[in-house]
Parts: sequence; structure tokens; C-alpha cells
Amino acid sequence: MTIREVEAVFHEFGHALQHMLTKQNEGLVSGSQGIEWDAVEIASQFMENWCYQRDTLMSIAKHYETGEDLAEEVCSKLLSARTFRAGSQLLRQLRYATVDLDLHTKYIPGGPESIYDIDKKIGKRTHVIPLLPEDKFVCSFNHIFSDSYAAGYFSYQWAEVLSADTFSAFEEVGLNNDQAVKEMGHKFRETILALGGGKSPHEVFIEFRGREASPDAFLRYNGLLPAVRA
Repeated sequence: MTIREVEAVFHEFGHALQHMLTKQNEGLVSGSQGIEWDAVEIASQFMENWCYQRDTLMSIAKHYETGEDLAEEVCSKLLSARTFRAGSQLLRQLRYATVDLDLHTKYIPGGPESIYDIDKKIGKRTHVIPLLPEDKFVCSFNHIFSDSYAAGYFSYQWAEVLSADTFSAFEEVGLNNDQAVKEMGHKFRETILALGGGKSPHEVFIEFRGREASPDAFLRYNGLLPAVRA
């Protein structure tokens, strides 16, 4: 399996946990049902973070025939690759999310600005290299036309912020402190995994984290803030 495939397994298992450990009796709000779009991926994206913890990775990464452990050099490269061009990726996602919101809130059909004008204006703020004059990206932006992300594409990025902040709670108690991690895991189970759509995601997050969400952990995990010193 590639690291991306391993990440996908952890991601989907996060969804599975939310369904298996729900404490809601009403099906419409149990598991991940009824959760607002911008919070439904918290549990799944939270689980992805474990793939990039050295101890976790080294405990599962073995040759499928010989059982040989993953080479330390390869492990280091995998961990480093996580933040490769993360800034460019973030700017790209901000462009997509802003285009989506502007088209659904500010664009006037037949008005002075075309959909391409809006995209180019936003591209000037989000891209280091100017967009090509012939760029017609919005014509293939399937998420907001043939999928259910219309005016909601921002949820991809916001869910990453929430999931990173959630994982940072485990970092703060010490990932090597088994008892503290167990206690934090129980709190995670009783809030984010158990409450489903039966309570506002905003309230659920504050109940777990004890405060409003912060983007600091997301920026740090992507190499855009200094790492936390032990």
C-alpha cells in the first residue's frame, strides 16, 4: 500500500468509528447523519494525522512478504513529503472556495463581470504566478455544479482546521503518555464520535476542546508555522 492508501484507510475508519460509537437513538442524527457539511469530516481527517506519527507509521509499515520494517530513511521522507508545497496547495483551495462563494453570493448573470472575471480577480489574491489568460477552470469545477458542494466547497478547508485542532489536543497531553491519551480519547469518543448531528458541531467542538477552534495546528502541521518544541 502507498502512504496515500494507508491514509485513506485511516480516514474511512474515522467515519466508521463515528457510526459505531454513536449514542444517538434517532437515525437521522446518529453517526455522521445530520452534521453540518463543514464539520462532517472532523473524525475522518482527525484519524489521518495518526499516519504521520513516526511511532504509528513504524509500527504498521512492514514488507508484506518478509515482514521487514520500513527503513528509517524512507520513513523520514514520507513524513517530510507531507508538507511539500503545502502553501501552494492551501492557496489553491482558498481560490476554489472563494470562487464558489462569490459565484453564489455576488455574481449577477448578465452583469458587468463574467464568471471568468471573478475567478481572475480572486486568482490575483491567491496565486503567486498569475493565471493564464485562457484559464477557464470554472467550467470544470464539478464540485459546485454536479455535486453537492455548491456554496460549501470551503468546508474542505475548514474541516482540516477543525480536525488538526482536535488532534493537537492529544499532542498537548503528550502522545507518549498512554494514560493521558486514553483519557483524551474517551473525551473524543463521548463528544465528537458520540453526539453526531444531535447537537450543533460548534457546541460539540467547544465541549471537546474547551474553546473556539484555532487554525494554528493546521498551519503548523503543514509547515506554515514553527514546530512545537518538546
